[in-house]
Amino acid sequence: MTTKSAAAAARATVYGYPRQGRNRELKKAVEGYWKGRVTAEALRATAAELRRTNWLQLADAGIDEVPTGDFSYYDHVLDTTVMVGAIPERHRAAVAGDALDGYFAMARGTQEVAPLEMTKWFDTNYHYLVPELGPDSAFTADSAKQVGELKEALALGLTARPVLVGPVTYLLLAKPAPGMPADFEPLTLLDRLLPVYAEVLADLRAAGAEWVQLDEPALVQDRTPAELNAAERAYRDLGGLADRPKLLVASYFDRLGEALPMLAKAPVDGLAMDFTGAAAANLDALASAGGLPGKRLVAGVVNGRNVWVNDLAASLSTLGTLLGLADRVDVSASCSLLHVPLDTAAERDIEPQVLRWLAFARQKSAEVVTLARGLARGTDAIAADLAANRADLASRADSPVTHDPAVRARASAVAETDGRRSPSYAERAAAQRAHLGLPLLPTTTIGSFPQTGDLRAARADLRAGRIDTADYEERIKAEIQEVISFQEKTGIDVLVHGEPERNDMVQYFAERLTGYLATQHGWVQSYGTRYVRPPILAGDISRPEPMTVRWTSYAQSLTEKPVKGMLTGPVTMLAWSFVRDDQPLGDTARQVALALRDEVNDLEAAGTSVIQVDEPALRETLPLRGADRAGYLDWATEAFRLTTSGVRPDTQIHTHMCYAEFGDIVQAIDDLDADVISLEAARSHMQVARELAAHGYPREAGPGVWDIHSPRVPGAEEMAALLRDGLKAIPAERLWVNPDCGLKTRAWPETRASLEHLVTAARTIRDELSRS
Repeated sequence: MTTKSAAAAARATVYGYPRQGRNRELKKAVEGYWKGRVTAEALRATAAELRRTNWLQLADAGIDEVPTGDFSYYDHVLDTTVMVGAIPERHRAAVAGDALDGYFAMARGTQEVAPLEMTKWFDTNYHYLVPELGPDSAFTADSAKQVGELKEALALGLTARPVLVGPVTYLLLAKPAPGMPADFEPLTLLDRLLPVYAEVLADLRAAGAEWVQLDEPALVQDRTPAELNAAERAYRDLGGLADRPKLLVASYFDRLGEALPMLAKAPVDGLAMDFTGAAAANLDALASAGGLPGKRLVAGVVNGRNVWVNDLAASLSTLGTLLGLADRVDVSASCSLLHVPLDTAAERDIEPQVLRWLAFARQKSAEVVTLARGLARGTDAIAADLAANRADLASRADSPVTHDPAVRARASAVAETDGRRSPSYAERAAAQRAHLGLPLLPTTTIGSFPQTGDLRAARADLRAGRIDTADYEERIKAEIQEVISFQEKTGIDVLVHGEPERNDMVQYFAERLTGYLATQHGWVQSYGTRYVRPPILAGDISRPEPMTVRWTSYAQSLTEKPVKGMLTGPVTMLAWSFVRDDQPLGDTARQVALALRDEVNDLEAAGTSVIQVDEPALRETLPLRGADRAGYLDWATEAFRLTTSGVRPDTQIHTHMCYAEFGDIVQAIDDLDADVISLEAARSHMQVARELAAHGYPREAGPGVWDIHSPRVPGAEEMAALLRDGLKAIPAERLWVNPDCGLKTRAWPETRASLEHLVTAARTIRDELSRS
């Protein structure tokens, strides 16, 4: 049973919702606008209708307070940059000329102007646009978006809560603008930024906001005393404003730790906290801090980042404990539902009983509503829901889908020596140079080539039965022939087959491994208009048959140059999937690694001399708290080595990483023991090359010279300038030349031009080195 005060207090809410629409209407409208097929007015109308649909869905499900301001054409951090007027100097003219075009120019760049740097949002696969700030940065309030969206929701008769990126997190995510001192700390601008937030809060209050949520996920990371003091000052000042709405400070993704006592005492009106996973420690910490007397607590007890159904009884128990720690307890997901697909009802190919194990955004919203009802009215009010939930949890635990004894026995038998390659790197490098015969500054690409409309149509035709498998494979062969021919004519040294047969770098493999579930409509935003369908890791993993050998071997038959075998590494296979939550991640990683090890060995046996195992998610999955990192890196690096350590010394192992803060994991990169690593470096101006050099990284590296997430075509001299910077950190005999990432999202015209410039740049620098 619950008390009357609990019944009065318990409400259901969420922090944010998927933006794209049921059929990815936002993606289609934005890309149509970029191509001139959709007007600005039509784009805005589509966006408004998507917001309206989302809010009404949430309200119909029983959500008492809907979020506003979380919707974005591209990225919510970029929206915050606009809100506070922190437009980079190089983009100001474009923004002043046309705000929408200028917004997209900051996100994507133009042929003349580079975009903002892009990197991962904490430990997720969502990418945000990094604010650029300097000592002279000035801020001006522009609350039009936030006020406008609030008014839209209020006009529907809904209770709405605007959601903003908090000022401390915004500054901690920022970097020094180009040309600024590298040691400049954007957090020193806090006193300049707070009056702008105060103005936005006043505007929202005037527009009808009772509550405003300020997201401060940066406070769940390890923070210095100075940073914590800055956060304390920020919320003392904002909380002390006379003309403001009630303030709800939100954290998620991990435990608040040393920031919790400070926030609990701050003159704000409520805290939103995560109580799932590692953040479950927030419960004990909140009790130790004396709770939140007189304040609102929004309890994130439904996991907003994974797709498994909630254990309603366990969550209700947590909520019951929290009732004594705050004046009012409301129920929510642990973070924005941006990170999960929209609705399981769209899935037709997953067995019905297995589908009952899953909860996407709409189902999670329903779970939040159920828990709020149970908290307010007692367990009898949700007895049927609890019984059905227990049955679903038991069905999953007892299912043969989740357990394969043979896989578990093989994983248990792994010895430490299975993850160690011999001989030493120096001996391997000499064998590889003799075997491959590559020039100084060898050129290559990361793996994928443009996924054209014709390729996507061919896959759709195959699924629909309009063509048969033989016809489809002829189309794939033709595409591989074109890709190989182009690379040979351009003068690239180590070729790729272009991956025309692959829908996605994780999904393709997941569909060929046991233990994974694939969705048809489980789209999740990765960045901008780039959406992925993360597979669901439901059971033990094995490889029934080779996955890549046939097409790699076919490509190699077309050329005398080496063709790289391309695989996605075990950590990325986990990070870009929805992982099982019923066993340690390290155990799952070892299973995936063993399946991939079989593929690596088969590629080598088929004559592949260069094999790339991509791990772009190694940094992304790094725990947010330093105390948790050593254990993660132990199993993550072991999984990579287990994948790659069964090959001969003259087989060259590559890996690739992109769009992350690599400086945090340089030792782990070293521990992978890959022969060559390629990394994103163009937007960050070769920062990673300097980080590798500072660490003393001894192997070969290819810091990227072409930012492939922008449509602009960099010139050969621009790439050559980046290579010159790279050579200041990495010796020429260990430097490779490559793009930042795969070319799947690029069109053929810009791909051809950019790769031709890349080869020209490499030849230019080779000539300079030969004359020096």
